[in-house]
Amino acid sequence: MELLHAVATRRSIRHFTPDPVPVADIVAILEAGRFAPSGRNSQPWRFLVVRGDDPRRETLCAHTKYARILREAAFAVAVFLDREAAYDPVKDHQGIGACLQNMLLAAHALGLGAVWIGEIINQEPAVTRALGLDADRYALMAVVAAGHPARPGKSARRPLEELLLEPLHGDEA
Repeated sequence: MELLHAVATRRSIRHFTPDPVPVADIVAILEAGRFAPSGRNSQPWRFLVVRGDDPRRETLCAHTKYARILREAAFAVAVFLDREAAYDPVKDHQGIGACLQNMLLAAHALGLGAVWIGEIINQEPAVTRALGLDADRYALMAVVAAGHPARPGKSARRPLEELLLEPLHGDEA
């Protein structure tokens, strides 16, 4: 899939079929996240993959109002900030945002659907502890739920003109 087309057509998918996702596709999505840019190349993200009947799925579900999405998804990736790898709060969070976007685009390019669940961090660090991780070291940043789309996502985008703080000028093509 051509990159600009993927960026323009990716949508959050919140309904999934029960079909499993091959491990190779999950790895490809994680690899895309791994290659995101980060300040000082610190790569402060860490991934916890939850698939199938893993009891940690219900742990995640217990901490979000989007439990239905997590239960339908073939897998979820909890993305954490590793404080030992961190060096600057703003740059680390920006890098993890880039990591998440890479993962969402990779899922889309593979014909899968995914959604970035950010609301779950309202329960952080309780979620991190409930997953058996050290909440002093790891901070949950988001969960990506993914699988085969049961229906297309949809959302409208504002026209570029509404987002520009000043109009573009010039005769470049």
